[in-house]
Amino acid sequence: MDKELSYGDDYHYLPITSIKSGVGQEVTSDLFCLTIQIVNVIFIGQPNSDNWILVDAGMPKSADTIIAASEERFGPKSKPKAIILTHGHFDHVGAIVELIDHWGVPVYAHELELPYLTGKQNYPDPDPTVEGGLIAKMSPLFPNEAIHLGHHVTKLPSDYTIPSMSEWRWIHTSGHTPGHISLFRERDRLLIAGDAFVTVKQEYLYDVISQKPEISGPPRYLTTDWQAALESVRSLEALKPLIAITGHGLPFAGEILTHSLKQLADEFDRKAVPRYGKYVN
Repeated sequence: MDKELSYGDDYHYLPITSIKSGVGQEVTSDLFCLTIQIVNVIFIGQPNSDNWILVDAGMPKSADTIIAASEERFGPKSKPKAIILTHGHFDHVGAIVELIDHWGVPVYAHELELPYLTGKQNYPDPDPTVEGGLIAKMSPLFPNEAIHLGHHVTKLPSDYTIPSMSEWRWIHTSGHTPGHISLFRERDRLLIAGDAFVTVKQEYLYDVISQKPEISGPPRYLTTDWQAALESVRSLEALKPLIAITGHGLPFAGEILTHSLKQLADEFDRKAVPRYGKYVN
C-alpha cells in the first residue's frame, strides 16, 4: 500500500447497521445509490460504462462491498474516473484508502476539507451532549482524526465544475463541516446533498435502523456551525430539486421533497437546530 495513505489512529469498524444495508436503488438510469450500514455511496454513470464516478467512500472496512457493487454495475475490473467526497467524516471516507490503493484514481474535495484529508487537522470531537437519541450518545466512539491521502486528493476547481462530470456542478454547503459540498445537475434537477440535510433523523437509533423517512437537518453530533448549516439548506432549497439523495436515508422526490425541504428551510431553528449541545451558540 502507498505509504502516503493511512487512516487516523482511531479508525475502526463500527457495528451499526440498518435494514437497508446492502440494498441498492437505481434512482435514475445513470445514478445508483447503495446503502452501506447507515450511509449511502453513489455511483454516477450508465451501467457497463467505463465512464463513471463514485461519490463518497462509505463506512470503515467497506471497500470490498463498494468494489463488488461497482463491478456488478459497470463490469469486471471497472474503476471510476474519480472519487468525489462531499466531506471527510469517517462514514464518508471509511474505505477511501483501500479504494485508492485498488483503483489508483484521483480524489476531489473542497479546499477547506483538505486539512482533514491530508493529516493536518482533526475534526472537532463529536458531541454526545447534544439533544438527540442513542446515536448521538454513542458519537464519542466515532473516529474523528485526520486521514492521510497525500497527493491523491486535490481541491475541486474554483469555477464549480467537477472533473469528469460535465453536467454537474458543486455547491459549497458548509455547516456540517467547513468544506462540505453538495452536487447538482440542472437538466433533471438532481441533487446529491451529502449531509447538508438528510432524510432520516440520524441521531436516533430506531430511526436509523428502520430508515424511517423524514427530511432532517445535518447530523447534530458532528455539526459545528448551525448558522452556516441554515444558509446551506436555504441555498439547496432555492435550487428546487426534483430528486434528492442524501448521505443518510432514502432518496426523496417530487412533492414530498419540495414540501419537506421548504419546511426545513423555513423552520430550521425548530426542526434542525438542537436546543442544547456544545456547538449550539
